[in-house]
Amino acid sequence: MLTGKQKRFLRSKAHHLDPIFQVGKGGVNDNMTKQISEALEVRELLKVSILQNCEDDRTVVAQELVKGTKAKLVQVIGNTIVLYKESKENKQLELPRSR
Repeated sequence: MLTGKQKRFLRSKAHHLDPIFQVGKGGVNDNMTKQISEALEVRELLKVSILQNCEDDRTVVAQELVKGTKAKLVQVIGNTIVLYKESKENKQLELPRSR
């Protein structure tokens, strides 16, 4: 579980990122979660945008992505979801310690 301080840190890092995945009419599927998992292993932090034609609620999409990728949900803002998962191979971000 991420602390408030860690979420704030990750939100500041994600601010300058562009969404690299889009969830559309088909919603979340296995192939998408697999690709997002692989991208998280490389990047650790990424944004996913939800298109207008997506029939699922954005919080449902976020929960499906978190469950499928085993990532942590940093933020859902507007139609954008920010996900974080610590990389095993190429660790780039050092989260602030919780007290």
